[in-house]
Amino acid sequence: MAPVPTETCSEGSGCSEGAEAESAEPTGGKRGSTLEEKAITAPLVVPMGPAKPPFPERETWTRQMDFIMSCVGFAVGLGNVWRFPYLCYKNGGGVFLIPYLLIVFVGGIPVFFLEVALGQFMKQGGISAWNIAPLFKGLGLASMVIVFFCNTYYIMILVWGLFYLVHSLTETLPWATCGHSWNTPQCTELFGLGSCGNNNTESTNKTVAGNCSDLADKRSPIMEFWENKVLRISGDLAEPGELSWQLILCLLTTWVIVYFCIWKGVKSTGKVVYFTALFPYVVLTLLLLHGVTLPGALDGIVYYLKPDWSKLAVAQVWIDAGTQIFFSYAIGLGALTALGSYNRFHNNCYRDAYILAVINSSTSFFAGFVVFSVLGFMASEQGVDISQVAESGPGLAFIAYPKAVTLMPLSPLWAILFFFMLLVLGLDSQFVGVEGFITGILDLFPQPAAAGSSRREITAAICCLVCCIIDLSMVTQGGMYVFQLFDNYSASGITLLWQAFWECVVVAWVYGADRFMDDVAHMIGYRPLPYMKWCWSLITPAVCVGIFLFHVVNYQPLTYNKTYVYPWWGEAIGWALALASMLCIPCTVCYKLLRTKGSLQERWQLLITPVWGHHHLEYMTPEAEAKLLPPPDRLTAGAPEKATLFETVI
Repeated sequence: MAPVPTETCSEGSGCSEGAEAESAEPTGGKRGSTLEEKAITAPLVVPMGPAKPPFPERETWTRQMDFIMSCVGFAVGLGNVWRFPYLCYKNGGGVFLIPYLLIVFVGGIPVFFLEVALGQFMKQGGISAWNIAPLFKGLGLASMVIVFFCNTYYIMILVWGLFYLVHSLTETLPWATCGHSWNTPQCTELFGLGSCGNNNTESTNKTVAGNCSDLADKRSPIMEFWENKVLRISGDLAEPGELSWQLILCLLTTWVIVYFCIWKGVKSTGKVVYFTALFPYVVLTLLLLHGVTLPGALDGIVYYLKPDWSKLAVAQVWIDAGTQIFFSYAIGLGALTALGSYNRFHNNCYRDAYILAVINSSTSFFAGFVVFSVLGFMASEQGVDISQVAESGPGLAFIAYPKAVTLMPLSPLWAILFFFMLLVLGLDSQFVGVEGFITGILDLFPQPAAAGSSRREITAAICCLVCCIIDLSMVTQGGMYVFQLFDNYSASGITLLWQAFWECVVVAWVYGADRFMDDVAHMIGYRPLPYMKWCWSLITPAVCVGIFLFHVVNYQPLTYNKTYVYPWWGEAIGWALALASMLCIPCTVCYKLLRTKGSLQERWQLLITPVWGHHHLEYMTPEAEAKLLPPPDRLTAGAPEKATLFETVI
């Protein structure tokens, strides 16, 4: 292993303190203890050759491409396909790319790189990685709470997708016609909306007016299949109703698939993700090639890209761009830190961050052509404006696109392709999120190699089982209301922005931006561009605070389908979900400060002193290494008590 140049240490990295700690002689008990602590936390400067850790070496990716594919699978998800195209159309078409790309460079890439580099440097998951500043270990707890909530509710999209996929295996799509057991007398297959208000003669206007008034109370078979067959939705959050046995079967199936994708760790995850990450691109390409041949597709693409320069002066456009980036880059969930922890120590994570950012944003832009070519065709067929068929979120996946498929030749084939892509696109995001959660839990309780390997399988099984039990509340008749509570509060823009803000502040101002840049230089062999440091220190926190305040000031009560307003106690449950993660940070800080002895300054200094892992020993001085390693006789006696030095649990 090549030695690292000493000039990579800057003034803020702590190199001088380490030298003083090594050369100084303790003059008293307390003074000596302080100097010993400084020696233990001396910066990582001089490689000393391979050490013999008492704990097994951390598992690493078989190939570095496994890490790239896993990050692509996790970060590139349903939000790229069903949210970005709609936001682009809504916020000025091609003009939306200006605020989007700007915030990518000042918010998305810096925080994405920070999380991956932190995991790679500390070789720990989402919780233990914050041993870099133990006082703020609540950041890791908060990310685990958020990713747990995400794992719980996100899988429902896969459940619905699997339900549609199974029902697509027919000669005639069940949502294309009326006359089924779930349809009501108001169901009608032909709306003729293009005639409403578009005729010029007085005689036809009278006829059309009568027809349009008759159609006002009618419902499409697509909406009735979604609400009456899939959701069987009740009228209120307080009316949970019955469980759907069909959705329960889909739920169990998806959780079993997720479990067997991750139960053996990154070795199995790295193999599965090659298919789950690449297959959606194949289907998106096929859908685009088919979509551009449909009549009206060009009009849809023009609507998607048509620039409206006045939108740049609207604050909501910039807020939508920032929120979308934090969602689509999977920032603040701790999973990127977990994935990075399985990298080789000298992997070039700086280069990987830019590669993954290009892949993520390019996928979002490419998906817009796929979606709007089909929406343009649907608007042309129905004779309505594109704005009446443009949808976002579940409305696009389970209402707009299924409706478009019914208008195509060989509709069951295209329905199978679309929903299988939806399933695969969400599956890799789901199992990588679960992998990140399990990694964080296992890193809290490290065990020697002799402890066996079944604890990962057992932990994964317990995690999947607990989430599955919670999901039962979402396969009831009131399940959609519960799903929206989780979606809008537990992993909302507010919680992710709060998390990203504190991550930047802790690394840049508590641990030290220059110091962390030096650590990155030890890993990749050179210092990243200075702009990264300025983003962590000033620009990204300012962006997070601005968007966060905008969300709070413009807060609107939660509604479903623009008609049902959630009761006060429903919103209270939502805010409880949000605060469950947000309060982890201040509560942990207060708890640690109150439990530690000494003056406030002494407590602060002690609690922001990093706790290094065993893999850092090869970069430490011999004196520090001797102080870190427990005596040999203690190692053979079992798990030493001093192991808690490395993995502190609140």
